[in-house]
Amino acid sequence: MEHLERCEWLLRGTLVRAAVRRYLPWALVASMLAGSLLKELSPLPESYLSNKRNVLNMYFVKMAWAWTFCLLLPFIALTNYHLTGKAGLVLRRLSTLLVGTAIWYICTSIFSNIEHYTGSCYQSPALEGVRKEHQSKQQCHQEGGFWHGFDISGHSFLLTFCALMIVEEMSVLHEVKTDRSHCLHTAITTLVVALGILTFIWVLMFLCTAVYFHNLSQKVSGTLFGLLGWYGTYGFWYPKAFSPGLPPQSCSLNLKQDSYKK
Repeated sequence: MEHLERCEWLLRGTLVRAAVRRYLPWALVASMLAGSLLKELSPLPESYLSNKRNVLNMYFVKMAWAWTFCLLLPFIALTNYHLTGKAGLVLRRLSTLLVGTAIWYICTSIFSNIEHYTGSCYQSPALEGVRKEHQSKQQCHQEGGFWHGFDISGHSFLLTFCALMIVEEMSVLHEVKTDRSHCLHTAITTLVVALGILTFIWVLMFLCTAVYFHNLSQKVSGTLFGLLGWYGTYGFWYPKAFSPGLPPQSCSLNLKQDSYKK
């Protein structure tokens, strides 16, 4: 438990800082552009991470939203109830996960449709010999063809959105104080470590996507969708009254307590 607490303390000192929430979006954009430039001008040699079947890609990135959802759900529930004591407020805050699921589903559907309507089926990876009889990606692949269209980077989108969402939700840790002897302390500490590790995996795989996969326009488009999903919720909608709301902070808690007293 002592090692777990040290790890949690380290993560609190990094991911929970306001500066991280402020500069992480810019850092992701800068690393995406730098990685793309490196890929074009001086490609890195093949490595384990450049293989799409590596463990992190197969068992984490391909299920990125599921991992993020499953860890944020108990984290939001425990920390928000600990601070507010109101089940209704906790349910309201948990609806951020439903909003995130809707954003994930809508964006991936848009990406799929764009690739479909801009694509064609070819006989080889060199894009030779168009197969006009195959009008869908699924049909094309079933017949041994190669579909090529504008493939917006789903990795760039989802890893950006998930990393920024986790960092936003972890800001609540500024207010959370628990007794070390209480089981709640162990649960929250474990979740903080798990979410911290997950965030570092998302950032690492985002960098791998930048230097190994897709072209610049596809990665720019994917990253912009991720940034819009994050800013449209946490930056624009959630601060408003009729919304799931932002993670509880001391100022908002004091205002609620004063209103209850009145």
